Amino acid sequence: MLLFVEQVLNGLQYGAMLFMLASGLTLIFGIMGVINLTHGAFYMVGAYCAAFAILGTGSFLVGMAAAIIGAGLYAVAVELAVIQWLYRRDHLYQVLATLGLILFTNEAVAMIFGRQPPFVDIPPALSGTLRVLPGLDYPVMRLAFIAVGAAVAVGLWFLVNRTRVGMLIRAGADDREMVDALGVDVKRLYTILFGLGGALCGLAGVMAAPLLAIEVGMGERVLITTFVVIVIGGVGSIRGALVGALLVGMVDSLGRAYLPQIMQMMLPPSVADTLSAGLVSASIYVLMAIVLVFRPLGLVPARS
Repeated sequence: MLLFVEQVLNGLQYGAMLFMLASGLTLIFGIMGVINLTHGAFYMVGAYCAAFAILGTGSFLVGMAAAIIGAGLYAVAVELAVIQWLYRRDHLYQVLATLGLILFTNEAVAMIFGRQPPFVDIPPALSGTLRVLPGLDYPVMRLAFIAVGAAVAVGLWFLVNRTRVGMLIRAGADDREMVDALGVDVKRLYTILFGLGGALCGLAGVMAAPLLAIEVGMGERVLITTFVVIVIGGVGSIRGALVGALLVGMVDSLGRAYLPQIMQMMLPPSVADTLSAGLVSASIYVLMAIVLVFRPLGLVPARS
């Protein structure tokens, strides 16, 4: 029972990180129609900005601000310099351009910050563990990650559904030409939206910095999983991104905990370990395939 609760919490923490990444990507992909492979690079930029700000000042809050601002500004620069010229181009041009931006960003980060991976300690206020259940102590940093993910979900819901900017985002997704004809600067709106997606990546980067390795190229590893999340949830849907992130997080976490035990009950240990590792890696793709068979538009598709 305690193992199950612990893995559920791990799944929530992983799902919170994926949601921060997927929410921005689903807005950019679903509303702006851009396949942005550079999205993972924003996560890396945020993590590096946070790491060096924390190492320089000793303040996790300063690191958080540096990550959000740094990743957001870099996303705006990418949109203004490259992406805005690709909105009406074929997706192949977008893939090639953003793939080139990944290589450029990796080299730029290595030149600016160096190739030595920085190490970030867990801040004192978030260190230690908290008694969740009798016999189960869970790291405070991971609980904070879950809380930040929940706050982001509420904030995005309010932004999209209860503000003028959200109204314009939804209208621009349905009929960009009509919104433009009504006097709304759609180009500026898209730049703001792109910057918001980058800032969310930066937030994910700073929260993950004390828990995961920070290194050049770290964004590519989570990018594919992020695309899986938005396909499962529904392209262009914030609610879908949340549902997909939680599902992927739970499947990954519970699979890592229980699949090896199940395989060892059925097969010799040497075979079971190899097979279970492969099944865990493939589990989220199996989940995506099952969802697409029954819900081709995702579990919670965007509403027009």
